[in-house]
Amino acid sequence: MNIMELLGRSRIKVEGEMVAEAGQPMINWCPLFDKVRGIKEVTAESAAANMEFRIKNHGMFSPRRRLKMDTFVGFGASESMMTGLQSEIIDAAVTVCDGAGTVITANPDLVQGMGGYISGLVESDPIPEVIEGIRQMEGHILSPKDARIDQLEGAAYAAAAGYKRFAVTVADATDAEKLRELEKASGVRIMIIGVHLTGIASEEASRLLAAADIVTACASKHIREQVRPLVQVGTAVPLFGLTGWGKELLVERAKQVEQPLLINTMPLPVLPERKQPRPLV
Repeated sequence: MNIMELLGRSRIKVEGEMVAEAGQPMINWCPLFDKVRGIKEVTAESAAANMEFRIKNHGMFSPRRRLKMDTFVGFGASESMMTGLQSEIIDAAVTVCDGAGTVITANPDLVQGMGGYISGLVESDPIPEVIEGIRQMEGHILSPKDARIDQLEGAAYAAAAGYKRFAVTVADATDAEKLRELEKASGVRIMIIGVHLTGIASEEASRLLAAADIVTACASKHIREQVRPLVQVGTAVPLFGLTGWGKELLVERAKQVEQPLLINTMPLPVLPERKQPRPLV
């Protein structure tokens, strides 16, 4: 079973390197995918077509899976973790990959290669070629027999392996809160990065914002309404740095972005209405 949610949480099922099912998305328009892929209307059909593009061009959910890629966006979760590893702000990342599940690695190229095209990976069958490719790039697969996704167990492995300050991507507040408990119990620092937050409920958004270091806005109404960031990168689908450590990582990432940057002080967040996903949910 291979399932990923993308373009407004359209739930896509992939079988045999083909889209078998595509659910209805929660939004109609995404400024990011309009800009990078020319998608003017988000529908189940356009989400399925985008998944097929990722399979064809990046080998997702297949033995052809590419594990190296250039940056997809200037400021994304994988791009930020990649920069954090390169600059030694973090010493490992606990993330996910189709065909492998939860992966722990200190290789910045692998972090970007795995994560650049991933949206919300729900579950995936193990693919031996992908698992071997990750191992060759110094990645540890948490559960190669079933490609299980378990970020808490992945974080526990990272702590036991001797990593002291590592990033973990999570998609819900409960995992974020449990990671803070693990942090205290293990004597490590965990940079919690909230991802795939379109449709998150108001109460859960509040809990996640209290626990995380960085969150992506996605198309979340409640994240935008409640966030009080120390730093914001982007205005359409921004990342918010919520703590000093999260701010440090995003500012470091800004140093590597080749496009011109405006650096200014102002009340945050800054969210021009015409640039936000529609509708916010």
